[in-house]
Amino acid sequence: MNFWYSRSKIAYLLLPFSFLFWLISTIRRFLFRSGIISAYKAPVPVVIVGNLSVGGNGKTPVVIWLVQQLQARGLTCGVISRGYGSRSEVYPLLVNAETDPIQGGDEPVLIAKRTGAPVCISPNRRQAVELLLSRYSCDVIISDDGLQHYKLQRDVEIVVMDAVRGLGNGWVLPAGPLRELPRRLADVDLVITNGGENAYSDAVMRLVPHYAINLVTNEKRELKGFKQATAIAGIGNPSRFFKMLQGEGIQLVAAQAFQDHQKFSADLFTRFDPTLPLLMTEKDAVKCGGFSQQNWWYVPVDAEISGEKSTALLDKIQQMTQQGK
Repeated sequence: MNFWYSRSKIAYLLLPFSFLFWLISTIRRFLFRSGIISAYKAPVPVVIVGNLSVGGNGKTPVVIWLVQQLQARGLTCGVISRGYGSRSEVYPLLVNAETDPIQGGDEPVLIAKRTGAPVCISPNRRQAVELLLSRYSCDVIISDDGLQHYKLQRDVEIVVMDAVRGLGNGWVLPAGPLRELPRRLADVDLVITNGGENAYSDAVMRLVPHYAINLVTNEKRELKGFKQATAIAGIGNPSRFFKMLQGEGIQLVAAQAFQDHQKFSADLFTRFDPTLPLLMTEKDAVKCGGFSQQNWWYVPVDAEISGEKSTALLDKIQQMTQQGK
């Protein structure tokens, strides 16, 4: 919502409700931290990748990067997720690269596809952890989202933030975009800003595209091979995807933003020119395989995260796994 990024009249009108939200969330966190309400402690280290604000900030690319970095160090990672948007009749649910994204959720399926790591989804994170560890020997559990899920104890917390939007007007819901106040950042281990540096940055992430892949033929083509195209995106911040394509020199004849976790169907694409390439995100592509067309391409991105603190955090996680053995 646009008013979340300024201190407008609408935001001021909503401040009493924000105070109530803050009070409830603060009391809840205190009850968990003080031990009045018990929280589950996993037998292996748990790393949370979350955010303070609602909306897409780039958590999933960070989870993929983190898993790949730890795998390169010889560690076996398991990933848990709430599975937002999934329609499974049973939870917890183990997800792999072949899981129907309608059942498993688009982001969990994408993580499994990109990393090969076992993924488990459930609103109950404890159940997800226990199922993973009953089936796989994991050195560390990575939680995609869940910073405010205090029922699960954590060893490391990473916050991902959009570098441009930052923390908006600095207010909690509903007057602002935040789930917790900015001072919560003082407690986390690493703040990664997506797309540049800001006042909160410990490390900076760039999402780097290298090529596009055809949904039907799996042909790879360099992005410079596309002069004109249509683009669609059903992610938290679609404009970031469109700007990335334009930065690669692609003229977008049309750019259609859909809601995050959009459920796609063939009829949604009839409006687009079939003679032009249609570019989409990898997250969208996992939901379009059953009705894809010859002119549809997805653009995978790799997270490049710079900053000495990110390397130090990887060292810290590795040491934690060795201490537990």
